[in-house]
Amino acid sequence: MSVTAASTPDQHARFIGLLQTSLDQNGFIKLVLARYVGDEADLQRVIIKPVTVKGQPSLSFVYRYKTRDITKNLALADGVAAVAGLLPGSFRNAHLLTLTDEAQLEYSKKGKPSLFMSKPQQLREAPTAGHNREKHRFLELNRPFLTDLGVTNAQGELIPAMSRKWKQINKFIEVFSHALTSSPLALDKPVRVADFGSGKGYLTFAIHDYLRNTLKAEGEVTGVELRQEMVDLCNAAAQKLAHPGLAFKCGDVRSVAPSELDVMIALHACDIATDYAIHTGIRSGASIILCSPCCHKQIRLQIQSPALLKPMLQYGLHLGQQAEMVTDSLRALFLEACGYETKVFEFISLEHTNKNKMILAVKRAEPVDPARLLEKIQELKAFYHISEHCLETLLRADGYLA
Repeated sequence: MSVTAASTPDQHARFIGLLQTSLDQNGFIKLVLARYVGDEADLQRVIIKPVTVKGQPSLSFVYRYKTRDITKNLALADGVAAVAGLLPGSFRNAHLLTLTDEAQLEYSKKGKPSLFMSKPQQLREAPTAGHNREKHRFLELNRPFLTDLGVTNAQGELIPAMSRKWKQINKFIEVFSHALTSSPLALDKPVRVADFGSGKGYLTFAIHDYLRNTLKAEGEVTGVELRQEMVDLCNAAAQKLAHPGLAFKCGDVRSVAPSELDVMIALHACDIATDYAIHTGIRSGASIILCSPCCHKQIRLQIQSPALLKPMLQYGLHLGQQAEMVTDSLRALFLEACGYETKVFEFISLEHTNKNKMILAVKRAEPVDPARLLEKIQELKAFYHISEHCLETLLRADGYLA
């Protein structure tokens, strides 16, 4: 985790602004106030977390003493004001944890503030919103498309057999929401999205609904699917539900390649289809690339492991895991070399799949020097005797890795 010191003159105001933004974007996880300097005996720290009180989002303040805890629940605005008032008169250290950032505000003995910022290396889970309450939803169950696609019944209630699918939809929108906050995308113009291998359209409808109805942005979303019957089904649903800016086309990532994209999605693209999808995202200038690879045949057939590893890799499972790790690591490094901040993490289990890995790439604001990354890539290829990686071939043909 890289840490940088902020240079803004009013660090206190900036810290409170970060807190407010995390609340506005449903990204607040926890705030801890420490180094107590007030007059109250035995008070050690205050731990602040999100809760829901009588249906309203609130903040729970747990005042931790040596021998007891005292809890106070405050409305969001009152809670932010309370935090602002406690710093630095009562506490000289504040540690803020959000879904996308980590911020630490420290005061010297003379009261001079210093603000330190860092980014998490792994995607964090959304905070819970109360005692034994359901995790925050990025979509509500009453959305009409969920009924039309068979996720909910006519009363807007979740159909038990679709609980895994509902969890998948919410997790996907959560990942997309976090990526959106750290991307250079502006929501004051149309957001162009392509979802390759859209299937029955669960995630395609969800991202369109989230853009249009939650974020009030103009989403132009295209689902691309090889099966014509699925395309017809989804287009009929989009027309019935009056979803402007949502359309489905028959084809794949090679036959339907938009010239310009903001978001590229490809879940369960088999083997090198993932490479073609990533290449399409990069070539189309996508700010966000989301893909969940499936199968890793091209690299598995090439890998020649060192003699030292052969006893470990005599088992087919380990051999497959090695091919998956090497293939997706190279994909992530190629994305980094093309100017993307990239994360690889386990996504929620999907239908018919026990495990699932997601590659999330968000375009950086500043360009990077790819020389060192390309050197690492060549070292990895040489170590495993890999002669060709599909994504590298596609990128070199377009001059991205010259």
